[in-house]
Amino acid sequence: MNLKSIIESILFVSGEPLAVSKICKITKQEKEKIENVLVELVKEYSEEKRGIGIIRKEESVQMVSNPENSEFVEGLVKSELQESLGKAALEVLSVIAYRGPIARFGIEEIRGVNSSFILRNLLMRGLVERISNPKDSRGYLYKISFDFIKKLGIADISELPDFEKLSKDERADLIVENLEKE
Repeated sequence: MNLKSIIESILFVSGEPLAVSKICKITKQEKEKIENVLVELVKEYSEEKRGIGIIRKEESVQMVSNPENSEFVEGLVKSELQESLGKAALEVLSVIAYRGPIARFGIEEIRGVNSSFILRNLLMRGLVERISNPKDSRGYLYKISFDFIKKLGIADISELPDFEKLSKDERADLIVENLEKE
């Protein structure tokens, strides 16, 4: 088991800050061991002038792009924002609209695939908002934004087609409830 590689993968796929305690839980490793690997990773990324790095803030860590490459990253972001929403983005937006506020892992469980980059894109477009999760201070919930409601030309989210039926779908409730128990 290559713990350094595992932590890199977890941080890359997450796309958001992760609590060190969550990394410990995922990897089933002691905090001291995780901290040592994180120190190594931060050092390696900064010494090798890579395109990505790892930053720390209190008890959280996140993989980020190198600030020296910001003009190129901004070019990508601008082009993403000018393109139409793809099928996957519309799917994530629908899950949030009908099931929100919902945690990222709930969205991913319903869809069956990682949704980090799509969520980032929707956040940048102002179509969704990220709020603190009252059940987990380390996590976030996603909900639709006022801009999304305005762009649809509705006064309230309940005006979406079949909102009452789809927002109360028991199968989706079971998926999310089972995840919260884990």
